Amino acid sequence: MSHHQGKIAPQFFVTAPQPCPYLDGRSERKLFTTLRNPDASAVNDFLSLRGFRRSQGVVYRPSCAGCNACLSTRIPVEGFQPGRTLRRVRARNADLTRNAAEAQATEDQYDLFRRYLDRRHADGGMAEMDAFEFAAMIEETPVRTRVVEYRRAPNREIGERGPDVLVGACLTDVLADGLSMVYSFFDPDEDRRSLGTWMILDHLEIARAAGLPYVYLGYWVPGSPKMNYKARFTPFEVYQGETWRRVEAPERVSADGPAMPSDPIADQVARLMNG
Repeated sequence: MSHHQGKIAPQFFVTAPQPCPYLDGRSERKLFTTLRNPDASAVNDFLSLRGFRRSQGVVYRPSCAGCNACLSTRIPVEGFQPGRTLRRVRARNADLTRNAAEAQATEDQYDLFRRYLDRRHADGGMAEMDAFEFAAMIEETPVRTRVVEYRRAPNREIGERGPDVLVGACLTDVLADGLSMVYSFFDPDEDRRSLGTWMILDHLEIARAAGLPYVYLGYWVPGSPKMNYKARFTPFEVYQGETWRRVEAPERVSADGPAMPSDPIADQVARLMNG
């Protein structure tokens, strides 16, 4: 991966089709490239603006023939005002403390991660991840990444002792124009807190304090129950038709929107890099 005449010029690849994890009866494939120093941060910033998502040393976006249901999503920080439901979530979590640390995996994090997967995603693609794979997910990053932890005081009434209890964590990339929430997990016994929603709200505050204009949430799939929570943060923006579009009424966005082009991958990449 290199710069050529002042431009970023990564080499792209495409995965083989496999069953879609979000919409029954569909298949998925991904367009991806690797991140390598010294261009990693520049490439990650450039491609995040074009709907890509980082996973360890790779950035990817869906490139599914005949389908464009996965929409890269971001929330503009300026002007965002939480509604009544989101304000209640914020109030319920006012007792939590936040700590943003270097991207180093801990036993505390892995224990929480395992409980989260076992209760929420036991049949998902990450269900069999062991401690070494978890550490790789957290630590194998060629860009500026933090682990943002959320803790509560121990509940003495039920006999909890020791330091504050980890209830949520988010692996977060710091981009040139915002924060990208790469992966978050939380205590499945703390349903009342709506911790996934809370972490998004708090990342909006972190971005606001840092003067960053966006919080990137990854992909939203209209009609997929797994993704419904992202639609609470209106107005948000989706990357569609090679541009960012504002969404104020999520219920009007269909998973059967304009399909991905069926052009050869080389032609798609050419448009991507020249856009």
